[in-house]
Formats: sequence, C-alpha cells, structure tokens
Amino acid sequence: MPTYIPKVDERDRQWFVIDAKDLVLGKLATRAATILTGKHKPTFTPFLDTGDHVIVINAAKVHLTGRKESDKLYRHHTLYLGGLKSTAAGDVRKKHPTRIVEEAVRGMLPKTKLGRAMFHKLKVYAGEVHPHQAQKPKSVTLK
Repeated sequence: MPTYIPKVDERDRQWFVIDAKDLVLGKLATRAATILTGKHKPTFTPFLDTGDHVIVINAAKVHLTGRKESDKLYRHHTLYLGGLKSTAAGDVRKKHPTRIVEEAVRGMLPKTKLGRAMFHKLKVYAGEVHPHQAQKPKSVTLK
C-alpha cells in the first residue's frame, strides 16, 4: 500500500485563535507549533506544509514561570566585532511584547525553508483585537 501524500488542492487551511492571557509561554508555544506544522491532522506529512494559521492575542500578558522575567536573556549580534547584545525578557516585553511569543514558537519549528514558511502563518498581537475576523478563526483552549 503506497504512502498517502496530500495534494496542494486537498490541503484546507483553517485559522485558530489562542488567547495567551495567563498562559505559560512554553505550553502556548508548543500548541501553536503543533498547529503550524500540521501534526494535529491525520494528513500530516513531514516534508510538506500541511499546517494551519495561528493567531495569538494578548501576547503581552503571557506568563513566565520562575525568575525568567529577569534571568532569561534574548541575544542578537549586530555583525560588528564585539556586537553581541543581550536583553532580559522583562525589557523585551516592555519594548516588543509580541517578540517573546514569536521567538518561542520560532524555536520549535524546523530550521529550514519549510519552517520559515510555517512561521509566516503565525500572527501575534499584544492586545485583544486582531484584523482576521473575516477568516472565522476557531478558539483553541489549553489545559
């Protein structure tokens, strides 16, 4: 029996909305990454983008456990000599409240062209409103 591979026109994309208020960051990111990769579907194929779109609202109110607000560091390099910059999670939350969720989900996706395509289906908003009401997103609740 041959392996079933879904065709391009057979892939139906749905939209899901996750409310991040008072949710733990890691649990939120794993659920979002699972939906983006399509692992929740029976037609999951590792080398195809069969996942759905994810909207995360209230990203500024996501919960970090322990002392991660002050101890967790986000690093980037300016491409100059000695240009490694580090910023604590609390400071990142103040300046760019959506970046914490985006970086957590990006780290759980494949590091390939396929992973970048999956990441583009993630929409993160700091507040409660989002402009994707026309897509009729379904609400996802986390335990």
